[in-house]
Formats: sequence, structure tokens, C-alpha cells
Amino acid sequence: MLSKKQIIKSIDTLPENVSIDQIVDHLIYIEKIEKGLSDSKEGKINTVEEAKVKLKKWLK
Repeated sequence: MLSKKQIIKSIDTLPENVSIDQIVDHLIYIEKIEKGLSDSKEGKINTVEEAKVKLKKWLK
């Protein structure tokens, strides 16, 4: 979850003329990056072999 400070900082980097949809998309993008970094720090990652197995299942 993003903090209020992170949200404000993120919105401040956007151009002056931006749609609500673009803001929401940007915040979702930032949140996913934060989640990925957090998962990585906690060791919640897949090996290359695990990723290949998952992709093989998804691409069937």
C-alpha cells in the first residue's frame, strides 16, 4: 500500500494536464513496483526454473 506522502510525491511528478485515468494508472504502476520491491526484499521471488514452469502453464 502506498503512503499518502508517496501518492502526493508521485502525483507531483505528473504533467499539469493529466486525466484522472492517467493518475489512477500511474498510482497502480507505482504500487506494483513497490510491491515487487517489497516481495524481493522478503525473498518472495521465483527462480528462473519456477518462472519457466509457470509460464508454460499460462501459455497452454
